[in-house]
Amino acid sequence: MALFHIARFCGAEAAGPGEAEAAAGDRARALLARLQSRALERQRQRREAAPAEAAGRRRRRPRRRRRAGEAAGSPDARPAKRRKAGGDAPGPSEAEAGADGGPPCPTPLLAASVRSRAAQVQPFLPGWLAQPSRLRRDVTENLTPLEDVPEVHPDLQRQLRAQGISAYFPVQAAVIPALLEGAAGGFLVGRGGYWPSDLCVCAPTGSGKTLAFVIPVVQALLHRVVCHIRALVVLPTKELAQQVSKVFHVYTDATPLRVALVTGQKSLAKEQESLTQRTTNGYRSLADIVVATPGRLVDHIDQTPGFCLQQLRFLVIDEADRMVDSMHQSWLPRVVAAAFRSDSPAEPGGMWQRVQPQAVTAASTCCPQVPLQKLLFSATLTQDPEKLQRLGLYQPRLFSSGQARGGPRDGDEQGQEGSAGKYAFPVGLTHHYVPCRLRFKPLVILHLLLQRKLSRVLCFTNSRENSHRLFLLLQAFGGVSVAEFSSRYGPGQRRDILKQFEQGKIQLLVSTDAAARGIDVQGVELVVNYDAPQYLRTYVHRVGRTARAGKTGQAFTLLLKVQERRFLRMLGEAGAPELQRHETPSELLQPLIPRYEAALSQLEETVREERKQKAA
Repeated sequence: MALFHIARFCGAEAAGPGEAEAAAGDRARALLARLQSRALERQRQRREAAPAEAAGRRRRRPRRRRRAGEAAGSPDARPAKRRKAGGDAPGPSEAEAGADGGPPCPTPLLAASVRSRAAQVQPFLPGWLAQPSRLRRDVTENLTPLEDVPEVHPDLQRQLRAQGISAYFPVQAAVIPALLEGAAGGFLVGRGGYWPSDLCVCAPTGSGKTLAFVIPVVQALLHRVVCHIRALVVLPTKELAQQVSKVFHVYTDATPLRVALVTGQKSLAKEQESLTQRTTNGYRSLADIVVATPGRLVDHIDQTPGFCLQQLRFLVIDEADRMVDSMHQSWLPRVVAAAFRSDSPAEPGGMWQRVQPQAVTAASTCCPQVPLQKLLFSATLTQDPEKLQRLGLYQPRLFSSGQARGGPRDGDEQGQEGSAGKYAFPVGLTHHYVPCRLRFKPLVILHLLLQRKLSRVLCFTNSRENSHRLFLLLQAFGGVSVAEFSSRYGPGQRRDILKQFEQGKIQLLVSTDAAARGIDVQGVELVVNYDAPQYLRTYVHRVGRTARAGKTGQAFTLLLKVQERRFLRMLGEAGAPELQRHETPSELLQPLIPRYEAALSQLEETVREERKQKAA
């Protein structure tokens, strides 16, 4: 009762000791009575609600099978189970009555916990991610004639027709006018001007993304007077950079624009000769457009005298999802730091240099600036705002051919990537999977080649070691012209291998994922996943080597029994078309087994010899 003497009230000090104690006792008894009445009311409400809760639990749970010897109406099973789950705590009937059957105990009881499914948190995406500009996926039925995009320069239209192009694909028809609109004011953003929005483009493999940035970049630079590096294209691999450089050369050969390729295939001194030239007044640039890999680009920023990016107008990041994930040598902060001028007032030409984007005011628009516009392209572009924030995008716009996504995080290489409708696949691509045992995988590939009589087949493995051994095994088997494409070979050798494969001199190309990103090889009829990809993004880029530019193609994935369930669920959650099951009866593989066993023996000897050479 001492707890109720803590509260003080007016007049208590003036009262005598006996009167104060009596008043305190009355108040304590009144408070205890109120607490007891509230506890009884809560118990009554719980008893009234108990039958409804029990009925709900019976509907949710199947009836328990009685143990042998238990009577139909035995009361021992259920209460015993409750006591086992809840320990020695008394049930409701025991708590309501005292030990001697007296009045109910006024102690309040905790209600039984009811399991309920936690509500799923709905992600909140920025407006430009939640409501992108939609692109059509079918490139065969949604073509736009060249005449319907009048913003493109007539010289470039003639060049397009000379290359056999009479219409734009959907991604090109949407992105090219948007880029040309941002470059309509020329290089400088002056009074009353605006800083152009950065663009993010997510479209299927083989949908024409490269031409979507080549045409507007070339047109924006056509009327330049002084040669400066105004466009920088960064790509993850040397082969892809070489491919994009060729496309730029096609559309700049008849112009004064110069394109430089810096990927490390030549010495640093040779590449420096194509970038800058020393004059009596310092250095002058020899390139308008630079196509580079991240590592080599950082080398030139650090070591090449006169390599200046302060006039950079376009920064194109192809295969942007991989570039953001890896961030080789932190190349992006280095490029941005080189592109924006320092605070030194003595810097030559400083009044024409750009400053970081800021709030648009009268003061911010009165000085001419060179805007830096970032352009991101990928078939599997991330929609994670945290990752995109690293790029420092300014009022970005998204062009996407995928369906609406369920959340901002789309999983990196360490996480699962399956959300419904995440990525778009080429319309002409058919997906198959072949359940097989591990030892019969090479036989299944040989059976597909010999049965279908295909001229260009691309086979992917998960490691360089698997690629090399499969190549040696198929080479020892014979009957198929096979080659290997991996980091075991230098850039020049890989370029020659791709050229022979495109010419049809190589029937089967066994590759790691080095050839899965952006490489455009004409005429690939079939893609085989010898090793099942672990991530959805890897699968999208692998199968994207076929069914390009509106053509048809097939993709086969060899699956072990333990892989089948997870792989099919991953593709189903991604919104991929249904995979067709392709059975390979063992009787069809029997004629190949004798030659296959002989090839295995030869492979063992070859591997042993290679190990001896490596040890020596």
